[in-house]
Amino acid sequence: MAAVPSSLSRLKEGEPKTAMTSETGRWWQPENFARKHKHLEARARILAAFRDFFGAEGFLEVETPALQISPGLEPHLHAFATDLAEPDGGTRRFHLHTSPEFAMKKLLAAGLPRIFQFARVFRNGERGATHHPEFTMLEWYRAGASYRDLMEDCEALLRRALNASGAGRFTWAGRESDPGPRFHYLSVAEAFQHYCGIDLLATAPDPDNPSLALLAKAAAGTGIGPHEGDTWEDLFFRLFLEKIEPFLGCGVPTVLYDYPISMAALARPKPGAPHLAERFELYVCGLELANAFGELTDPIRQRARFEADCAKKRALYGHDYPIDEDFLAALAIMPESAGIALGFDRLAMLASGAETIEEVLWAPVDEG
Repeated sequence: MAAVPSSLSRLKEGEPKTAMTSETGRWWQPENFARKHKHLEARARILAAFRDFFGAEGFLEVETPALQISPGLEPHLHAFATDLAEPDGGTRRFHLHTSPEFAMKKLLAAGLPRIFQFARVFRNGERGATHHPEFTMLEWYRAGASYRDLMEDCEALLRRALNASGAGRFTWAGRESDPGPRFHYLSVAEAFQHYCGIDLLATAPDPDNPSLALLAKAAAGTGIGPHEGDTWEDLFFRLFLEKIEPFLGCGVPTVLYDYPISMAALARPKPGAPHLAERFELYVCGLELANAFGELTDPIRQRARFEADCAKKRALYGHDYPIDEDFLAALAIMPESAGIALGFDRLAMLASGAETIEEVLWAPVDEG
């Protein structure tokens, strides 16, 4: 699966904070809580509908620990750390996971073929209209499946979510999206060509090391250029967030698929097209909901990616997180699989007509 969705992990500049303050009263005051009660009821119905779907599909619901040695290694994610006290008086550093991915893949290696989890996950430094430091991630995995199977799951689940909520459309920020018709399927390369007039793959003659200079040249007509110290990926996201993402999933949900291999994270190369990764993201009303992979099961290649991510994090933020060696050992025997992470709170927000993520949280993390 894709444990670390890009938009879920990057708080957008200027996004407003939403926690209730002394000016509006405390969230638990009855008049304040009443305003979001309908959204919470819709959330509960969607949760039940999803459990019914996974049960009918032969999935087993699992629970894995939030405390992990490695919380996830995406360079821009920031985890919460804690020290675990041992009976002998020693301590070990643990982190609250940013995704249950590593633990769930160990269950795949153990022999479970279809699993799902509604996991509480934690990301430090993230709070806004569509972000929260603690939120619910729905992850599911299918052994022996491809990312195409997960696309079909997404179509079925989004329709169930809307039916359970009682709404006619997903709505957010003045946009609407109807999951009834066939979803819009768009490759990353097609998106850059359509919205930016850029041949994205031509900017990566070496697929593992795309060229910032070539992308900057191709983007010259968009009015968006690199900043000092930018990488190719930085400019990619600057173009994507301004020129592409706001239009995805408007009208009908969009599946954005086949990322450049340099952005594969934990995804495997696409058979017959090794310059691309078996990865897709799901968008509704211009908002990213999910990130999915055809899973990489090569521990040597995965270790190299982890090490590169750790080096990038150290360069950007002055620290990194440990590599989960136990995960890499499990990866060596994990079956071919596909997995996905979906921001459940965001989906509940879109399905219930809520404007902010805190309207679908039973209780927010207190800002003090």
